[in-house]
Amino acid sequence: MNADKRLQIFTRLRDANPNPTTELEYSSTFELLIAVILSAQATDVSVNKATAKLYPIANTPKAIAKLGVEGLKKYIKTIGLFNTKAANVIKTCHALIEQHDSVVPDNREDLEALPGVGRKTANVVLNTAFGQPAMAVDTHIFRVSNRTKIAKGKNVLDVEKMLMRHVPKEFLVDAHHWLILHGRYVCTARKPRCGACTIEDLCEFKEKTEI
Repeated sequence: MNADKRLQIFTRLRDANPNPTTELEYSSTFELLIAVILSAQATDVSVNKATAKLYPIANTPKAIAKLGVEGLKKYIKTIGLFNTKAANVIKTCHALIEQHDSVVPDNREDLEALPGVGRKTANVVLNTAFGQPAMAVDTHIFRVSNRTKIAKGKNVLDVEKMLMRHVPKEFLVDAHHWLILHGRYVCTARKPRCGACTIEDLCEFKEKTEI
């Protein structure tokens, strides 16, 4: 895909949604971090239901750490992999308290050193909380990027690097949100809604003309 097409694609996505953001519900950077950790292999909807009960009770590193692993599990047991996530969240809370004065760090190295925080989670926090150009490639972004040919890659890291290299700079901060929402609601996995797609004429999805 050439640069002009990419420019047109992101211009249209911006016009359709000028202020995109995550669908995870949060009111602080810490709440966002915990929600993203919980969202691994889980839906935003399921995470929001759990945090709606958790955050009114505990929404700081000290308060959640005080719950302990077993106490935290009661609030997140409806989320997949809740046992592992509970352990990681408690460890992360202790790390934030002991190493960062209970403040979520704004750099990749410190974020990825937190238990349960991988590259994708760090990218979400850096992008959504701190406004840094970062690309958290999930299954939706991976699919949309390869299907449209915006950024082709065999794995998520390849796609991330291609997007960071080829997305026009003016769109880099918001590109993650546009692509994930497009994949979630329009360019869906099984039956992409091509007829409702604002970038259909720019898409290079080969199967599109064969369906």
